[in-house]
Order: sequence, then structure tokens, then C-alpha cells
Amino acid sequence: MSGFRPRLAPLLFTIPVVLVCAALAVWQLQRLEWKRGLIAQREAAVNAAPVAPPQTLADARPLEFHPVFDTGVFLHEKEIHLNAIGPQGGAGFDVLTPLQETGGRIVFVDRGFVPTELRDPARRAAGQAAGTFRVAGLLRLAPEKKPNWFVPDNRADRDDWFWVDLPAMGWAAGLANLAPFYIDADATPNPGGWPKGGLTPLALPNHHLQYAITWFSLAVAAIVIYLLSERRNARGNDRGDAGDDERLSGT
Repeated sequence: MSGFRPRLAPLLFTIPVVLVCAALAVWQLQRLEWKRGLIAQREAAVNAAPVAPPQTLADARPLEFHPVFDTGVFLHEKEIHLNAIGPQGGAGFDVLTPLQETGGRIVFVDRGFVPTELRDPARRAAGQAAGTFRVAGLLRLAPEKKPNWFVPDNRADRDDWFWVDLPAMGWAAGLANLAPFYIDADATPNPGGWPKGGLTPLALPNHHLQYAITWFSLAVAAIVIYLLSERRNARGNDRGDAGDDERLSGT
């Protein structure tokens, strides 16, 4: 292709596209390694032997998703209703109930999900039993701020909660001496069957390899499109040059 002359505009367009796609592919490979480590860490924590709940936030941080057990009395009259989606897709609430330990400290326990029609505790009275209970579940750390912009703001004045804000929930329930974590109760049935615990998904999705392949494929596709375009342009130039030679020969 004697007429092959790379055009500036397609070249200036293709180079950034290829670089961006390649950079995103490398980033997804880095995310892949990060996610694999996170999955391994969570699996190790979940499969570990249960321990007593920690006393401080510093001690709680390395125990995220670690099985714990606690004993105390549920303060059912101060339960918090967190907007949630049930395992079958229906709307409802996670019931977060304060558990008062023997020493007086309060630990919120996510006892599980109830459908909207069972938000009123009177409709699930069997699950509001009094007395001392032993609770088993996973230690969870609450976010320090709203997780992202599309999560609605909590409305403590209306008991309308969308994310776990332990200080705000403690204030709304009039509680002091609150633990800096909460317990996600396991699937042990509650009296009467509600709330239903043990519904927190533990498996993390890991699609970063597919994303990386997609971005690498787009980078290669951009290069191929550019080369085909330049090849077609070069052939047109060759035909044009040949026509010029024929006209010159005929003069």
C-alpha cells in the first residue's frame, strides 16, 4: 500500500480510547486481586469459632463478620425498623432491637426481616418474649456516614430508617452506653417465626475478570477499527494515484 499515510484525526481519537480502555482493564485486574482477598478474609471470619463481643471499636474492627454470641434482655419497646427487601423480593423491615447486657451496655441486634404488615410488634407478639436470651450472629460495623448518594436520608422523627446509623438510632431510642457495633442474628428461629434472621448475604460477587476482558477487548477492537480504516483509506489513495498515472500516460 504505497498510499498508506496515517491520518492525524483518527490517530488522535484512537490513542486515547486505547489508553483509557487498557487502563480500565488493568484497574479491573487490580480490583480482582482486592476482591479475592476480601472474599478470603470474609470466609475465614465467618468460619471461625464464635467469640464474646468486644468492648471497643478498635477491637471490633478486625472482627467484622466474625461469629459472636451475647447474652442479655431485649428492650422490645425500643426496636428500630430499617427499610429492607425480603428474600422473596417483598418490601418490609429489618428489626433492630437493643439487647441490654448484664453489665448495662446496649448492643443493637438485627433480629431479622419482617414484611410490611408485621411492622407493628403487636402482630408478632410471640416474637417479643421477655427474659434473658443468648444471641448468636455476626459482628457488623455500621458505616460512619451514609453509604452513597442514592440511599435516602434517615428520618428519626418518623422512625424511617434506610441505613444503620448507631449513634442516631441510640439517640432516637433514648439509649446510652451503646456498643460501637451491632450483631446480625443468625437463622435460629424466633418464637412465632418472626423476625426471620440469618438472611444477610455473605457471598461477594466477583466479576472483575470479565470486566477486565471486556475493556481489553474494546482496546483491541479500537486498534483493529483504526487499522482497517487506514487500510481502506490507503487503498483509495492507491487507486487515486493509479488513475493519475493513467491520465498522465495518455497526455
